[in-house]
Amino acid sequence: MSSSKTHVPECVAALEERLQIQFASFELARRALTHKSYVNEHRHEAHEDNERLEFLGDAVIALIIGHRLMEMLPEAKEGELSKYRAVIVSEEALANVARRMELGNLLLLGRGEEQTCGRQKNSVLADALEAIVGAVYVSVDWKEVVNIVNRLFAPECQAAIEGKVAFDYKTTLQEKAFRLFRTTPCYRLISEEGPDHAKNFCVEVSLEKRSLALAQGRSKKEAEQQAAKAALAELGE
Repeated sequence: MSSSKTHVPECVAALEERLQIQFASFELARRALTHKSYVNEHRHEAHEDNERLEFLGDAVIALIIGHRLMEMLPEAKEGELSKYRAVIVSEEALANVARRMELGNLLLLGRGEEQTCGRQKNSVLADALEAIVGAVYVSVDWKEVVNIVNRLFAPECQAAIEGKVAFDYKTTLQEKAFRLFRTTPCYRLISEEGPDHAKNFCVEVSLEKRSLALAQGRSKKEAEQQAAKAALAELGE
C-alpha cells in the first residue's frame, strides 16, 4: 500500500489480526502506525505521530527481553546479559521482527518517505515496532504484553544465545559510557589502506577526548565494532 492509497481502518484491522489483540482505541492503533512524515504532510488532519509511543515501547521491550534472557541464561552475569540484549533490541533486529510481521505495508508515511523506500528502512520499521509495542502495553494486561513480545522476539532470543548473531559492541559501549560518564563514544577513522577489493580500515574510539582503543577491520563498520569491543575490555566489561 502506498501512503496515498492506504485505507487506515484496514491497516488497523490487519495489525490487530496479526497480533491477535484489540487495541484500546482505533486512534491509538492509528497513531502507532503514523510516521512523522505523514503528520507533516497532513497537518489539517491534526493527527499525532508515533514517537511518544516509540519511547514507551522501547522501555517495554528492553524490560521483557531482559527478563526473558535471565530465564534462559540463569548462570549469565550482568555484562553478558547486557550484550545479548543489545543484539536483540538493536535497530536491525527490531526491523527484522517488523519485516516478519509485514509491518511496512501498514504504515502511514509521507510522500517523501514513501519515495525513498521508507517502508523498507530499518530505522522506520524499528521505530514503528517499538510504537506498536507501546500501544499494546496501553491496551492489554501485562501478562499478554509479555506473551506478545516474547513471541515476536523468540527467533532473535534463540539466535543470540546460540551465538548465531554478532554482538553489537557499539551499542553496549554507548550504553555503558552513558551510564558511567553521561557521554557517548566518538569514532575517528585513522587510516584506510589497500586496494578496493581488500581494504583495511583503522578506527580509534575515544571518550571525552581520551583515546580508549584502536582497531582494524575490512570495513569501517567492522573496525568500529572491534574498537568498541576493545574499549569495553579497557573499561572492564
